[in-house]
This record gives sequence, C-alpha cells and structure tokens, in this order.
Amino acid sequence: MNTIARRALYGVALAGCAALGAAQPRMTTRGPATLPRSALAVAQGGAWREWWRSDRAPVQWDAALPTVEHAIAWHAAADGVEWGELRLAGDGQAWRIRVIVARIDPRRVRVRLDTAFAHGVLGARWTIDRAPRNAVLAVNAGQFVGSLPWGWVVLGGREFLAPGHGPLSTAVVVDASGALRWVSADRVAAMRHAPGIVAAFQSFPTLLEGDGSVPRAVREPVVDGVDVGHPDARLAIGALRDGRVIVALTRFDALDGTLDFVPFGLTTPEMAALMGALGCERAVMLDGGISSQMLIREADGTTHRWPGIRRVPMGLVVLPRARAARLVTLNGEDTR
Repeated sequence: MNTIARRALYGVALAGCAALGAAQPRMTTRGPATLPRSALAVAQGGAWREWWRSDRAPVQWDAALPTVEHAIAWHAAADGVEWGELRLAGDGQAWRIRVIVARIDPRRVRVRLDTAFAHGVLGARWTIDRAPRNAVLAVNAGQFVGSLPWGWVVLGGREFLAPGHGPLSTAVVVDASGALRWVSADRVAAMRHAPGIVAAFQSFPTLLEGDGSVPRAVREPVVDGVDVGHPDARLAIGALRDGRVIVALTRFDALDGTLDFVPFGLTTPEMAALMGALGCERAVMLDGGISSQMLIREADGTTHRWPGIRRVPMGLVVLPRARAARLVTLNGEDTR
C-alpha cells in the first residue's frame, strides 16, 4: 500500500475506530496520586494473562517479568540482533496491541544516527526506506520540533544541536567503543564536551530511571506533568542490566493487522510498565504516533517493515560491526 493510500485509509480508520474509543467510558481518577484505571494482559499459551494494573503499578522494576518475557519467541536477525513479538490486551483503544521487540547487543554491532539531509537543506525526510542497505535494524530516533530533532544531537562525533532542557529528558550516547550510555537530564551539560562521543540524541519522557525506577510524573497525575491517560502508538528504547538494548514498537492489532498504522495504543504509564517487564533498568520514549516506524533485516535478506506515515528528521540504525564505519551520517547513504 502506497503512502497516499495509507493516509486515505488512515482517515477512514480513525473515523471508524473512534467508536471503539468512545465506547469505553473515560475513567476518572480517585485522587491526585491515582492513575486512570487500566490493565494489561499478555497472550501466552492460548490464554490472556493479566500482568499489570494501574491501581497497583510497581514504582520500580527490579528484573524482567517472566509472564511477559517468556511470551516472546525470539528470532535471530543477525549477529547481535534478535527480535520477537508480543500480543497485549488493554482497555479502550488498547484492546488489542501487537508489540515488536528488538534486542541488540552493542558489543557485536555498530549503532549510528542517520539523517535525510541533502545538499545542505535541513528537513524531516527520514523514513526506514532511507536506511542504509546493510542496516540490520532502523527506527526513528528522538523527538522532533518542526523539521529538526529536539534537544542534543551529535552526528559523526560533532555536535549538531545543543542540549534541550527538560526534567524528564534522557540522552542516549554512543561512544567510540560502540557502547551505549544513558545520561539523565541533569548530567547532559557535563557530558556535552566529553571525549569519544560518536553519536548522541535526547528524547522524552523518561520511562525508567536509575535501577528500573518509574519517575513520579509517569506513575502519578501531577500538575504540568506527563499526560498519563492519553493512549497512542508508542516507541521506546531501553537499557538492559547486561548491557544489551531493547527497542519496542507498538501497533494496533485489529482486523489481522490491517489497521496497524492507526495510532491507537498504550498510555505512557503502560509503556513504562512494558519496558520494565522486558527487563529494562532505564528507558525513554521516542517519537510515536504516526511517526513510529521500524525495519528489521535478517541475515538471509528477509526484511520486516513497520512503516510510519510521517517523515522524521533522524533515525537510529544498527549495522554489522565490520561495515559500520562506512555509513555517512548526514545523507542516509551507504558508501560502498
């Protein structure tokens, strides 16, 4: 289906599916520190198993939740990259959600930022179709404002944009060894001039901080805080305790995936719970909704695509270690 057809169907689908969301009564909170009521179940062994409720949501995730982790059948895409899927059932628009999960070992691949800038013209033109031909995984990165990424961006070892300011922002930094580091908002300024940074980007909101701790603004409704009741298609990146990285993308799963591009999905607290249940100790949201997109390419060339509708300024790509240095980070082309 081409982009024009997808956008037309998107408009029809939103109108048709609006009744689904409207059919679910909007729950009011019982107090200033109570999340809107919701629950999540995972498909496992032919049954739905509830694993999270907003009225008893953990404030910290110490380890992966076996009920969720064991529901994934992992497939090797390439050396250092595995992927699998989950099916979730939630409330309202999230009544059926498919989650695509990629698990990356940075020690066995190279992680880089990719853009679609051309001839000195800046613009939001990146999609997974612009990813290098040898990319094992590609996904949109960070958040954006207009045609530019939001916040701190380092491309090819040079600072492209200065840090943004926000208490729930997190920077993901790739150093010269290929390792990924997670930098909290209060440490970004100090990290800005550290040697050996190859790539970096900021995003928000932070879903997990410290050792799996859920930020207060994500687990409680607070004034001027995160909208804890808004459901949307979601995309997040997280760090496992063993150094590996998780990227999770949600898709609406009605009608056998026909409407998977409709931006119905999880709330921010539910996405934080998902990343915690997958074993992440740190996690941050990436631009979701109609921007979210992912590509996974297996060793035999089989390509799995979950396209978005909106073009974005920047993507995160995972490349085979032996070939990574050949990526030109400013134009989305592979120099071979």
